[in-house]
Amino acid sequence: MEWVGDARLAAGPEATWYLEAAFTPGAHLGTVYDDPTTPVVVTGVEEVTSIRIPSGRLVVDAPWDDDEFWEYERGLPGRPPRELAVRIPPGVYRVEIAWTAGPYEFMGEHLDGVVCAATRLCISDDPVVGWEMGLSVEDDIARLQPRHIGRFFSDANVGCFADAGAWTTLSAPFRTFADGVPAPRDSEQLAGGCERVCDESQQADLVTFMAESGGVVWLGRTKTGEVAAIVVTSGLHDAKA
Repeated sequence: MEWVGDARLAAGPEATWYLEAAFTPGAHLGTVYDDPTTPVVVTGVEEVTSIRIPSGRLVVDAPWDDDEFWEYERGLPGRPPRELAVRIPPGVYRVEIAWTAGPYEFMGEHLDGVVCAATRLCISDDPVVGWEMGLSVEDDIARLQPRHIGRFFSDANVGCFADAGAWTTLSAPFRTFADGVPAPRDSEQLAGGCERVCDESQQADLVTFMAESGGVVWLGRTKTGEVAAIVVTSGLHDAKA
């Protein structure tokens, strides 16, 4: 029996087009702002690293935000992370970034306009037949407002994938402050400005990625309804649901 998604969560035509085009090298995702003659082109898909999710529970959120410091100063616990309601098989998964380029000129300087179009957690290589919003464990589908967008916000323009079972340990380096700013942290520096933090006691990881203003979270479903991919598009690319 083939999967039939919930219409309240289904991606609309614009979002579906973007999610598929973003990971297709050579695809055009529009044009450069203020220059309709220069296309924004997908230049490639890069495998940044792998991530261990032993609990099968996934956080897709900012690893910290500006409010964390003030909560820390007052001795208050930070907000809970945005854990996805969907569960995935415990395992090790690829993290990939789709890059685009849209050259432009700013104050007389020519820039390549290379940015991250989307970040993907590859759960399987099975074809995706439909996309839906990635709800959190706190979301009640019965109470969703029309055109609800499953997303997180990030003051620091950073998002992450992380094992929810090890969240406290994995996020701790991002929630340690010195003089009002995040303290230097011991993390693995990856391509594209990403970082990885490991918890060897639980064999779990956290991997950061660029997410300007936050990110919109989408689940790619196979014909049997399994999740094959979890994709985050930049908060600036609020593709219509």
